[in-house]
Amino acid sequence: MSSWKGIHELYRANPLEADRLLWERESEPLSRRGFLRGSGLVAMSTALGATIPFAHLMPGGLIPAALAETVDPFELPGKDGLVILNDRPINAETPAHLLDDDITPASRLFVRNNGIPPAVTDANPDDWNVTIDGESCARPMTLSLADLKKKFRHRTLQLQLECGGNGRSEFYPPARGNQWTTGAIGCPEWTGVRLRDVLEHVGIKDDATYVAYEGADAHLSGDPSKRPISRGVPLAKARENESLLAWAMNGERLPPLHGAPLRMLCAGWPASVSGKWLARLMVRDRVHDGEKMSGQSYRVPCTPVAPGTEVADADMCIIESMPVKSLITFPRSGIVHARDAALEVRGHAWAGDTRVAGVHTSIDFGATWQRARLSKPANRLAWQHFDADVKFPAEGYFEVWARATDAAGRAQPMVLPGWNPRGYLNNACHRIAVQVAA
Repeated sequence: MSSWKGIHELYRANPLEADRLLWERESEPLSRRGFLRGSGLVAMSTALGATIPFAHLMPGGLIPAALAETVDPFELPGKDGLVILNDRPINAETPAHLLDDDITPASRLFVRNNGIPPAVTDANPDDWNVTIDGESCARPMTLSLADLKKKFRHRTLQLQLECGGNGRSEFYPPARGNQWTTGAIGCPEWTGVRLRDVLEHVGIKDDATYVAYEGADAHLSGDPSKRPISRGVPLAKARENESLLAWAMNGERLPPLHGAPLRMLCAGWPASVSGKWLARLMVRDRVHDGEKMSGQSYRVPCTPVAPGTEVADADMCIIESMPVKSLITFPRSGIVHARDAALEVRGHAWAGDTRVAGVHTSIDFGATWQRARLSKPANRLAWQHFDADVKFPAEGYFEVWARATDAAGRAQPMVLPGWNPRGYLNNACHRIAVQVAA
């Protein structure tokens, strides 16, 4: 199943099959009794936002009342207006007009899962442990969340988080994976400790090359020997002041869908390097070889290729800093606007490891551009806000385009950038439709 059909539709068609599609592991029998002891219980508990004490007594083929009463086909707990792209694992993006806040609220941050989230309770998150080891770790040890809070200085930073496949739906020939449009991006405030401080505490050997993570999420197959994802970053990126081990978002506990109680954050690179439900940190003496680090995962051709080209794994390079990009968050695409009034346009721009130097808008499909007002970032690796007053010369159909340029002079392309097999790094100009009337 590639996307949600709607929980009511599924249960009307075949209640037990709906149980299997929505909640069970593939290896579990088609029965409510089976899934309630396994990953299905975790999935349903996550959807409901609470544990189910009498789960073992719940009849098969029954929609939970909390979901049966919803008007929408399906809702994610704590989320507002997100579009669900995939149900196994859960992946959901935020429409551009819902990303208008300067600081992204938790309710509007996209969700990208690779496996089945662990069953995490709010009872005592400070008891959560993370093991730090690896070939290049001088003093392997296990630290609790309470230890991290006590031993290291707390930091709060606003940091961008963007899926490497954001914009994948525009590539042709189509690329495999979740068909993100523009909404796999957000920039909340995060609170935690610097990853660098923790690495210095355990000691780093001279041959250290990479820092990688493992989370507590389970593989979709249910095989405990398999990891759904385990990625990392070079030591220099891990040691940046903005790389964190975070336990809070926007002053509140980290939500379960975003890695509670602890996650790694390395902003400006694909969000897949910012591991959720952090259980292990590894200081490696080599480029990390975990799940989704090899083959073509989060890699692009080392040299440009023609659309549709088959590229050998050996010719694919790991994605590091994300490209410059912008997003119009106000107004919503498709509005009707009066010709005699200027239209206020605003949004955000970001540029991976560097900063945005300028943003321009166009109403003539990129023939001419006007400079927008651009704010400074809250801190390094936070997005920047822009706004502009746009005037239209006539009635009719117009498109407002936004194009950002980074500090190195690299600008967004007006059309799709270089095609790649997995549909990564689409940073084409964002545009909205405006109908100008008398």
